[in-house]
Amino acid sequence: MTTPTSARRQRIMASALLLAALRPATTRTAVAFSFSRSSSLYAARRSVASQTTYLPQPLSLSHTSSIRLFSTTEPNADTKTEDVSAVEAQIAVKGDEIRTLKENGITKPELTPHIEELLALKAKLAELNGEVPAPPPPKKEKKKNPPKKKQNNAKKDESEMSINELRDSRLGKATSMRDAGAEPYAYVYDPNRTASQLAAEYNDKLEPGEEDADGEHTTCEGEIAVAGRIMARRVFGKLAFYTLQDETGTIQLQFDKKRLGERDPESFKHLKAWTDSGDIIGAKGTIRRTDKGELTLYAKEWTMLTKSALPLPDKYHGLTDISKRYRNRHLDLIVNPAVRDTFYKRAKITSSLRRQLDAKGFLEIETPVLHTQPGGAEAKPFETYHNSMDMELTLRIATELHLKRLIIGGFPRVYELGRIFRNEGISTRHNPEFTSVELYQAYADYDDMMDLTEELVCGMANEVSDSTTMPYGEHTISLERPWRRVTMHDIVKEEIPDFEFDLNDPSTLDAAKAAATAAGVPVPDVQKCTTVGYVLNACFEELCEPKLIQPTFVTDYPLEVSPLSKPHRSKAGMVERFELFATGRELANSFSELTDPVDQRERFEAQAAKKEAGDEEACDVDEEFLSALEQGMPPTGGLGIGIDRLVMLLTDSPSIRDVIAFPLLKPDA
Repeated sequence: MTTPTSARRQRIMASALLLAALRPATTRTAVAFSFSRSSSLYAARRSVASQTTYLPQPLSLSHTSSIRLFSTTEPNADTKTEDVSAVEAQIAVKGDEIRTLKENGITKPELTPHIEELLALKAKLAELNGEVPAPPPPKKEKKKNPPKKKQNNAKKDESEMSINELRDSRLGKATSMRDAGAEPYAYVYDPNRTASQLAAEYNDKLEPGEEDADGEHTTCEGEIAVAGRIMARRVFGKLAFYTLQDETGTIQLQFDKKRLGERDPESFKHLKAWTDSGDIIGAKGTIRRTDKGELTLYAKEWTMLTKSALPLPDKYHGLTDISKRYRNRHLDLIVNPAVRDTFYKRAKITSSLRRQLDAKGFLEIETPVLHTQPGGAEAKPFETYHNSMDMELTLRIATELHLKRLIIGGFPRVYELGRIFRNEGISTRHNPEFTSVELYQAYADYDDMMDLTEELVCGMANEVSDSTTMPYGEHTISLERPWRRVTMHDIVKEEIPDFEFDLNDPSTLDAAKAAATAAGVPVPDVQKCTTVGYVLNACFEELCEPKLIQPTFVTDYPLEVSPLSKPHRSKAGMVERFELFATGRELANSFSELTDPVDQRERFEAQAAKKEAGDEEACDVDEEFLSALEQGMPPTGGLGIGIDRLVMLLTDSPSIRDVIAFPLLKPDA
């Protein structure tokens, strides 16, 4: 088939041959040779180009070449016309050659000499026509522009995206799932194994690379199903490994495109497109060990359970600020297994406490949180208002008085584990909202309560530890029974040997103050003491309490600081009371409870006088309780244990906020 290009070439060749026949022999020979050379070269190049990339060598003509290149005689008018036609024929052939080279994919540097040859031929043609060839344009020096930033059309990595972009991206995936007929927020899923259960079942089973395809090593019927949150994902072409975290630990998931495709050909594609770290998914399959020996669920299918709209904190630089951890406790629990373990242990501690008390015949009865007046402790209350009743109320600062009324009503053993609210300072060991247990046992005294305290605390410790010794900060705490028991007076004398002042003799007050000041008790604390009993208590709190690292019962307190405790049966000015200390802080408080209504009224009135004088922590006279007490309360031992501080001890937590799931914080600035 003849193309327009080949037809044109044939016409030019015919013209050139005709002209050559009419010219002198020497000229004819040169033209024929030049034309045949170009034709044969062109034919050869066309043949080779179909098999390989051929780089023809240019004729290396320059625009300054003479006509003598083509003729051995001086040109005249006739020969000049012939020469023009010959050069035009060469230009046409060269042009076709260049087009062919371009079609065959020649590179720009390789094409450059052929372009120069074509330009030289055109310059020669212009010279033959009497035209002054334009000088080649000077090469422009390329301005060196600053390197442009590469346009990255790939999807942004999550680390480069803002929080709003991340949210939009993830919610967009949820939309894509719905468009594809998949629900990104499932209603139900039925996992039949946890990470810890699988670790236990396959302990010392399966060699590296081995799969339990038939479920030989598990009691689970059918496929193993797990569910949890994606903590890490690694995708390698047609293979992916995810780290899944549930409430007991982590398990690796392995996804293989071919294996998933047996049930859903699109499953692996959707896994890569729809999942992110933080998502909650379910997976079913068999258990195998990887070549590196890691226990892995080899998935046959997966299900999106909850699409996370926000990413997890960065593993190494994320949730480390302590305030952010408290404020975003949900994230703290996700990324810090030790924090989860603390609250897991707290739940076991309180559960153990309830079981122990229930087993001893104690009955848990809830008492009011809203009180018409505060009582049961010396503390400043939170105040509130009841609109319907038009009443000023306070949040409870203790459960004591209502529980005692239950004892009066005929329940011999009662307790309540609940929240207490005291409008006081905040520190690593104080929180205005805290949890305590108060219990009361009829026909018992504070000695019985000491024995019960040891038993309860050791029982709770056994629930979360295999040993009676445990670390706390730089100390090792031993809960081996019995614990030390020492009176307040005796332990103060260990710090102030000459503190031999009669608590019932007001004349010794100044000497007691001087001894306390000399021992290092702050002067303001000493000066506000109005009795020797207050001085003794101030010395204990300043000099002794911080040093009580091992569990210690401090007994026999001054009457002035214990308004609800029974007077000591043999020590005037003292009451039958103890506090339990460990790690330098109070953990428990107990009395032989005051049952004399007249004595109780006098102490309430003394407290009311203090409140009238400006003491915000003193209580008023509680007529309802006094009326109940006049009905008669049996001899009773009472005990209160601070659950938060006890959990701090048993979990080695340095701050009370570490053991309160959602501590109250100021608004984030």
